[in-house]
Amino acid sequence: MQIGKIATVMSLASFIALSLGGCSDNDTINTDDPKQAKLGYRDVKLLTVNNLKFKDLNKNNKLDPYEDWRLDITTRANNLASLMTTEEKAGLMMHGTLPLTAERVNTEAAKKDIIDNAVNTFITRMAGNPNYISHDNNQIQQIAEGTRLGIPIIISTDPRNHFTNDPNATSVVAGSFSQWPETLGFAALDDVELMKKFGDIARREYRAVGIQMALSPQADLATEPRWGRINGTFGEDNQISKRMTQAYIEGFQNGNTGLNKDSVITVVKHFSGGGPQLNGLDPHNAYGKEQVYPADAFEYHLLPFEGAFAAKVAAVMPYYGQPVDLWYKGTLIESVGFGFNKQILTEILRGRYAFDGVILSDWAILSDCEDTCITGMSDAEVATGISPFAIVPIGMPWGVEHLSRQERIVKAVDAGIDQFGGTSDPVALIAAIEEQQITEERINASVVRLLKQKFSLGLFEDPYVDETTAATLVGNDDFQQQATDAQSRSHVLLKNDSDLLPMSLTGKKAFLHNVNAEVAARYGLTVVTTLEAADIAIVRVDAPYQTDPHYPFGSVHFGQLGFDDQESVVLDEKAGIYSGSDDYQIIKQIKHQGIPTITSIYLDRPAILTNIVDKTDVLLANFGSSDATLFDIISGKVKPEGRLPFELPSSWDAVLQQKEDAPHDSADPLYPIHAGMSL
Repeated sequence: MQIGKIATVMSLASFIALSLGGCSDNDTINTDDPKQAKLGYRDVKLLTVNNLKFKDLNKNNKLDPYEDWRLDITTRANNLASLMTTEEKAGLMMHGTLPLTAERVNTEAAKKDIIDNAVNTFITRMAGNPNYISHDNNQIQQIAEGTRLGIPIIISTDPRNHFTNDPNATSVVAGSFSQWPETLGFAALDDVELMKKFGDIARREYRAVGIQMALSPQADLATEPRWGRINGTFGEDNQISKRMTQAYIEGFQNGNTGLNKDSVITVVKHFSGGGPQLNGLDPHNAYGKEQVYPADAFEYHLLPFEGAFAAKVAAVMPYYGQPVDLWYKGTLIESVGFGFNKQILTEILRGRYAFDGVILSDWAILSDCEDTCITGMSDAEVATGISPFAIVPIGMPWGVEHLSRQERIVKAVDAGIDQFGGTSDPVALIAAIEEQQITEERINASVVRLLKQKFSLGLFEDPYVDETTAATLVGNDDFQQQATDAQSRSHVLLKNDSDLLPMSLTGKKAFLHNVNAEVAARYGLTVVTTLEAADIAIVRVDAPYQTDPHYPFGSVHFGQLGFDDQESVVLDEKAGIYSGSDDYQIIKQIKHQGIPTITSIYLDRPAILTNIVDKTDVLLANFGSSDATLFDIISGKVKPEGRLPFELPSSWDAVLQQKEDAPHDSADPLYPIHAGMSL
């Protein structure tokens, strides 16, 4: 609950206005009575009880326990659950997506989900102006305020505070939020206080625009270097991951005692540890659904989650992966996706770790290929069976493909799921409840867990945000300066022949590759377009990768890790585009010219740099950083402090011999884990 200031005297006009109706826009009660909660509302009427104000959320002209901000959250949640219909409970257990039109929330489309389906948790993918984001989120809360029970909305987001490099731009292109290195960069620094600071700043930015839930952190481990989601992890050292996971959550949730009115809910993922995927393929697609443990390292992957539990994490998300031949305490784990796996979610998560927060499924685990399919090949190609990409389901119901949507819901709820990610359709859940396939007691347990989070955040008192504050707070100069400092420090220096760094840049003629010329000029460099005219070459490249045109959510980098002359490769009979060939040609040309070369490689996965390290004088690794931070390192303005959060293999053959679940087990790595030089 948010406690307002005390008011000993309230004017008669103010008292009448407050008694007769709601405030306009984001007006609030802010009296000098220390017992009065701060109330934010648009249309709902207020009730006066013992000279205190309460929102009449269910419009019945009396104070119900759930509306009484003086009561504890358990009492309030239980009361509200008792007032809800089956349809409202089912809607609460859906986690939908805010529809966008021209990058703004389509409030009319959202209204259908909120009113007709009783959904009141949504992910937002809206980016850009924080004033617009806060305004649209306020509109969503106003719609919810008008529903039968006035249950406020929780709005979630994927991570939005990490730098995205674009050599054609002079500034950050990933939005208006402060832009920090990716989580691998924090792991490279292994600085707990910095990690907390990041979480605290991101928390303030989220809440300023009306976002209350972070679908992060990712406590998965990067033990399989080919896997495509490594850049969201804290690397492959489970002790570092444990520390960073705990600090991340403490920053976002505003402490380690559970949720409070200033928290952002964190959803640690993906229990019981994504990452050990067969051949490094991702379970967003059917061909990558197997999760394997050839090194019997299941416990190694559980450890980072202990950091989450120590921080009182509010929610947990299981992954899509389907465990194969996984044994736990002498029992074979059922080979179904973790979102359907009762042994994982009830026996281990609820039992061993005594977790009593919300279990949120990953997106689209209920869907069928018959619902939505991608056809990426011609009919003739599909008929030949030459490609596993021919038909790829959007849904990820691995191990339960044979079950109906309703049967999957029953199995998932029985396993422990409280809320289903990526859907606003409660019909099958309603049917399962009405047909007594799920008990009322079990549904109420999930409903109360979900409601308690909303009460803990103070949303029943004030779900609205100040749109003016949002515009000035998000991405402000102080926040961005701290983020930029972290970008700089997180660089890893792997090679520095002849002590080339640090070096004076003023007056030097530089050939640039994937580096912005305007930024270079600010550091005193003269940019030239030919190698023959250059004193020095500065090169930025990405780690090589293959892409899958049928990945259902954007894109993922997987497969090949090494630079090569080939323009494309075929790996495990899965056709993809191989990136890195053009960059490699440039690097070879520079080496042939014989000028000093500084190479910075963005490592979203552990690249094979064996045929790069001999072609550059300086080798730096980054995990999301601007050109300016690179020049700060080169010029000596900032010293690189990072250490590799994973090992860098020396060859593709070595990668193929690694075990998917084992940490840093590559034979004769080019650079071991924690490698890095100081200046």
